[in-house]
Amino acid sequence: MLRIRRFLKIEPQARWLFLILAPLALLVGCATPPPAKPSAPAKPSAVFYPPVPDAPRIQHLAKFASAKDLKPDQARSGLAEFLIGEEKTDEDLVRPYGVAMTDGKIYVADSRAPGLAIFDLVKKEFSVVSGSGGGRIERPVNVSIDADGSKYVTDLGRNQVLVFDKADNFVKAIGTKDEIKPVDVAITRDRLYIVDIEKFEVQARDKASGKLLFKFGTPGSAEGGLHQPTNLAIGPDGDIYVVETGNFRISRFTQEGKYVRSYGEAGQISGQFARPKGIALDRTGRLYVGDAAFQNVQIFDNSGQVLLAFGQPPDGSQGLNLPAGIAIDYNNVALFNRYADPGFKIEYLILVVSQFGPNQVDVFGFGKMNNVDYPNDSPAEKKTETKLPR
Repeated sequence: MLRIRRFLKIEPQARWLFLILAPLALLVGCATPPPAKPSAPAKPSAVFYPPVPDAPRIQHLAKFASAKDLKPDQARSGLAEFLIGEEKTDEDLVRPYGVAMTDGKIYVADSRAPGLAIFDLVKKEFSVVSGSGGGRIERPVNVSIDADGSKYVTDLGRNQVLVFDKADNFVKAIGTKDEIKPVDVAITRDRLYIVDIEKFEVQARDKASGKLLFKFGTPGSAEGGLHQPTNLAIGPDGDIYVVETGNFRISRFTQEGKYVRSYGEAGQISGQFARPKGIALDRTGRLYVGDAAFQNVQIFDNSGQVLLAFGQPPDGSQGLNLPAGIAIDYNNVALFNRYADPGFKIEYLILVVSQFGPNQVDVFGFGKMNNVDYPNDSPAEKKTETKLPR
């Protein structure tokens, strides 16, 4: 009653203004304040191998698993992923194995898809080369690209090597159907070297005609023998380096098939292997060998000393998962400079395929950090006897 009497004593004009403003004040007081604008996500810190404070040699730059990775701004929101789930489409890799790069395009041999997946980094487009008619791809395992842009695809569905030109048009098939069981091919100026996993051998063929010239490697574990050969690469010295998954080593041969030496052995410490698969060599002769059991890539110098291992980030985030094919590229570095730490100078790219997981093609940069001392111009990692994780 006291409050009502006081209100009645207010002047009529003030009483009218009070009746209008009081409800507004009530609404304003009860309203929920507008949410603050979300801040931009923090740029993830760079992942280096070896991790700082050691002198870094390798930085993880990017990953590709689907067309969405070419246009991350158009990726589906986290809420949509939660409500709908992550759906596989024709623009997703399924079970990739081999990889190669040329002219701003990453070519991936997907063994569960009938074709080569292409990530065009310039046009930001995804496409698939399937071939047609006599050139239809069935089960691609590896892909190698010649200096003229021709692609050589080992196809375990057809048991042939299929050749496509620079424009990705089918040219020819090497080997009659079911004559060989090819899993990888390496290219020289006038020859092809093809791994036959069933016969435990490497075939040297004339590149122009596809005619068999000679074979080397015999089943077994003695020097020069091959057991479950899976991948191969040609070094700057011209020698042929063959991964023997069954013998837990890399065997090296001359271009005429003469045995030179081997690298690695079965074991669980650095410099040893459990399930080696992919291989690549840089221009200095360093060997990059992926191990599907250790989930990493080990780097060796050409004398066989292990220099560094990478693939599992020191922060515990997603790393390699059953690594397979490896490729080294010097010609497309400019496309990845924007991913590099401002102080890190990329010399070349390392592409590594994981057969499982979200990072199915990881791109790393090999280089140096500005104003950092690099003793002997080699990776700053001493050989250790640390057990590697299975």
